[in-house]
Amino acid sequence: MPIHPSSPRRRHACLVALLLLAVSALTYSGTAKSWLDAMLGAIQPVAAQTATGKHIYSETADPSADIAAALAQAKREHKRVIVDFGGDWCPDCQVLDIYFHQQPNADLLEKHFVLVHVWIGHMDANLGIAARCGVPLNKGVPALAVLNAYGRVVFAQKNGEFEDMRHMEPGSLTEFLEKWKS
Repeated sequence: MPIHPSSPRRRHACLVALLLLAVSALTYSGTAKSWLDAMLGAIQPVAAQTATGKHIYSETADPSADIAAALAQAKREHKRVIVDFGGDWCPDCQVLDIYFHQQPNADLLEKHFVLVHVWIGHMDANLGIAARCGVPLNKGVPALAVLNAYGRVVFAQKNGEFEDMRHMEPGSLTEFLEKWKS
């Protein structure tokens, strides 16, 4: 089974590879200690960044109940529901959340949508809910579905459109919100 690009195992493997490269350079460099210190200095912020982040996805929430509540709110307020599948460990999910809270996205979200975050563990939790929304999680996260106020799926991300959010501009989310607003 391939390792997902944003998985902790892959990040760990990359860090190990960099450390092995640094250690092997000890043999060839007269200034190996300063080179190794520079490498470790570059690696530590990246490791800290991937190990921390905003708590977005609740492991203890009941996503079915959360979606039902969001649908009730959407009905009352004439909005749509965005179901965001992901995990706090996912850097692209963290970036998506940042973009959700930037303008003009924050206003579009507030005016037209009710947002529900669904924790997917490490691609092993709440998979049935993703399947019911028509979202194949094997294409990567974050993965989004848009439901109308009656629970009908009007959009399901099929091709990992936002799974590389780190390399996308906030405008790509703006286009998405504009396209699927009620």
